[in-house]
Amino acid sequence: MRHTTVYREPGHFAGWPANYGIWSWGDELVVGFTVGAHKTVSRGHAINKRQPFLNMQARSRDGGESWRVEDFAGARPGGRGLSADEHMAAGLRLSELVDESTAQIPPQPLDFSQPDFALMAARTGLARGVLSFFYTSSDRCRSWQGPFRLPLFGQTGIAARSDYLLESGHSALLFLTANKADGGEGKVICVQTADGGRSFSLLAEVGGEPSGRGDFAIMPASLRLENGRILCARRCRDGATQLSWIDIFASDDGGRSWRFLAKPAVFAQPGHSGNPPSLLQLPGGRLALVYGNRDRYAICARLSADAGASWGGEIVLRGGGANGDMGYVRAALRADGALVAVYYFNDRADGDGERFIEATIWQP
Repeated sequence: MRHTTVYREPGHFAGWPANYGIWSWGDELVVGFTVGAHKTVSRGHAINKRQPFLNMQARSRDGGESWRVEDFAGARPGGRGLSADEHMAAGLRLSELVDESTAQIPPQPLDFSQPDFALMAARTGLARGVLSFFYTSSDRCRSWQGPFRLPLFGQTGIAARSDYLLESGHSALLFLTANKADGGEGKVICVQTADGGRSFSLLAEVGGEPSGRGDFAIMPASLRLENGRILCARRCRDGATQLSWIDIFASDDGGRSWRFLAKPAVFAQPGHSGNPPSLLQLPGGRLALVYGNRDRYAICARLSADAGASWGGEIVLRGGGANGDMGYVRAALRADGALVAVYYFNDRADGDGERFIEATIWQP
């Protein structure tokens, strides 16, 4: 197990790969993240909300051993940061420029079968009325087309991150966070396009809508097994107790219905709000769940040998975090089967250091 630096600059806050995505083609990996200005805070995210956030990505051609940072080569409305409005002051927010007509419908069906295809979802914020859209690339993230429109699906908002399963040339499933009936975060929905992204239909809610005030089940990570079963991991919180966990639901009918499968990770400290999961299948068939544990300020993993029905003990991939301002993992497999987990982290003893993007390479 070893760690490599993806992006680290004094005075900067680099964060949230799970909000953007990771894409892989053998030993070529690309991960998205965002960069803003660091600011000392007593708790929460150490960011200066009066400075803009810039969307970035990093590329590795050697399976995560080294990285080259690149600008996000896609159109951003008004040049503003994607998927970061909740951390921005007035005058910098994407939502101030975007409405339901801003993103366009693809002029012709997108071809999901292209070998170098990638899709990235983006959003304007988190609260009631949040809008989402998506970008696509056919050249391994060197250029991005879009933004393309995502409907509201009759919800009070859609706060999308990148999580999708390609089915055929023009068909794909997207797993989205939708706002609850009361406008708050959130629940997971599974939607489908059968015409290359020109239209979408809602298939089902994954696990239903959490009913309590402040409850949420958000930020899905999906996986299709060899037998066709689809798994979807969710980041969950109980609003009354402020306790968090990760659970997994399964579908045997292409995403149209879901049943509870397991709760592989439960966090003991209230108020930490959990951390999003990343879910992969390893060579040989075992599953790996990777996530940030804000109880112990570490990047952790668990393994399953029975298709997700049960899970082993927690494995620390990266310890030494200074506080809970860390995590948001996205993980991919490289050509030799090693798992590459990318996340943001903070390791200065007093917790006031720059937030940086790091990768851990692990052979489970």
